[in-house]
Amino acid sequence: MRIRIEGTDLPGRRPGADELRLHNVHVGVQRKADVVDRVRADAPDVTWDLEVTSREVDGLLDVGGPWVHGRPGARFLYLSWGAVTGDEFAMFRRAKLMFGDIPTEVLRAAHDGAGTLHGRLGLTDAAGDPVCARVRPPAIAWTVR
Repeated sequence: MRIRIEGTDLPGRRPGADELRLHNVHVGVQRKADVVDRVRADAPDVTWDLEVTSREVDGLLDVGGPWVHGRPGARFLYLSWGAVTGDEFAMFRRAKLMFGDIPTEVLRAAHDGAGTLHGRLGLTDAAGDPVCARVRPPAIAWTVR
């Protein structure tokens, strides 16, 4: 199953953003323990394209693969924030995108091959910081295209 995550409104692009504090902050998607496909917090937007496995187990859909974290019934993707110094990425915050928060008919359509599962979310919280914790609809919109 193909997944595309589209992030907008990155915290370094906001008017009045603390440029010094966000100067070397990056966000990426977590693949196993590694944070990859990182972009700076002042990028205009970001898109990650992922491939996961999906299968039906006892009438329910389960997803897996190196991008997927959590136990069966509580699977999720991580968007991880960190400060970059040279080659080092020091993670300080993560956003959790739960598969259980995706409307069943949308997830099933992606599983059945109707298109790519799209998640679109803003990456800045109400305080102007990088979004973190569990991101639920309507903060993330899930569709199949």
